[in-house]
Amino acid sequence: MFKRLVCTSLIFGMLATAPPVLAAGCSPRDHLVDRLQSSYAEHLRAGGLQTSQPTSTLIEFWASETTGTFTVLVSHPNGLSCVVASGTGFFQLMEQPRVTESPS
Repeated sequence: MFKRLVCTSLIFGMLATAPPVLAAGCSPRDHLVDRLQSSYAEHLRAGGLQTSQPTSTLIEFWASETTGTFTVLVSHPNGLSCVVASGTGFFQLMEQPRVTESPS
């Protein structure tokens, strides 16, 4: 019984003192934007507002046709942004023209 108590205490103790995983990819938005532009030649390609309680966040898609890289950021109202995805092989789909039916 004592072994179980010690093991359980150690596991919960390590979990309680570990830094949050998401904090590793978070930084002030200005810092991340400067790095994306200077190091990867990425530019803001798309974005949208994600409304949730209690605050809303901005989802941003940054990409570079030159380097082929992309990054997805979640930007919070407090100025902090977090990288949630990044990769290579960026491509962009061309919007297909809409065909309108002519009256017969």
